Amino acid sequence: MIITRTPFRVSFAGGGSDLKEFYSKNGYGAVVSAAINKYMYIVIHPYFHDKIRLKYSKTEDVENVDEIQHPIVRECLRKVKLEKGVEIASFADVPAGTGLGSSSAFTVGLLNALYAYKGKVVPKERLAAEACEIEIDILKEPIGKQDQYAVAYGNINYIKFNKDETVDVSPILLTEQAREKLEDRLCLYYIGGKRKAGDILNEQKRNMLDEEKFQNLRKMVMLADELRAVLNKENIDSLGGLLHKGWLYKKELARGISNEDIDALYDKAVEHGASGGKLLGAGGAGFLLFYCRRACRRI
Repeated sequence: MIITRTPFRVSFAGGGSDLKEFYSKNGYGAVVSAAINKYMYIVIHPYFHDKIRLKYSKTEDVENVDEIQHPIVRECLRKVKLEKGVEIASFADVPAGTGLGSSSAFTVGLLNALYAYKGKVVPKERLAAEACEIEIDILKEPIGKQDQYAVAYGNINYIKFNKDETVDVSPILLTEQAREKLEDRLCLYYIGGKRKAGDILNEQKRNMLDEEKFQNLRKMVMLADELRAVLNKENIDSLGGLLHKGWLYKKELARGISNEDIDALYDKAVEHGASGGKLLGAGGAGFLLFYCRRACRRI
């Protein structure tokens, strides 16, 4: 039996610049992301009946790979050339569609488990690249590359997406004291709902032709660069203001990223001590992330 545990992620700055439509035109995109202690678990076990059984929100029992309905599982099995005789189950600490990169955590975790099942140890760079290939190139999901690299590498990273399709991952190393402060001051709040990122991201792609929105995204990349410098200097309390500035930019990228209810919750958190925050993921639902200059568990 093989069990993998892949972290979900939060993105601090630069989200949206990992879309090819942006970084191929701008020259590069960049994000600052961090893995969190919420996980996707994948379990793989030999299946006695020499077929394929899948257990996720549904159960599939099929004769061969081509019959699999779950697109990511189907393409991952094709990628590793595993045809039958396997049972795969997935479990997650957080529901899908809530802005924490669950789809990419599933893809990276499944690839990792399948390679381990075949006796191979695959580096995280390859896992991230192959997850991007499956989700973006094969399945044509209208998403970017940040989630695959964020969950494959773990920890806190500055991730740069280059015009030539290469990706550079630079760890942001904090002292134990600074890391503890960051963890203590960051708060995640579930606001409910569930969304498919594709609709919002498709609109963002179309909006790349709008010069004002394109410049907005360039400012978000500059924020990612600034945030990297701030964290490297361990000036942790500057994070709130940068999150707030990035959230204002992000809301201008596409309709549906925020709404009156989300804005009201955000304003209430600021009234009660948050110095800044953002909605995670493409937008519309999921989790709000806030930073406070003091412990903010009671916001």
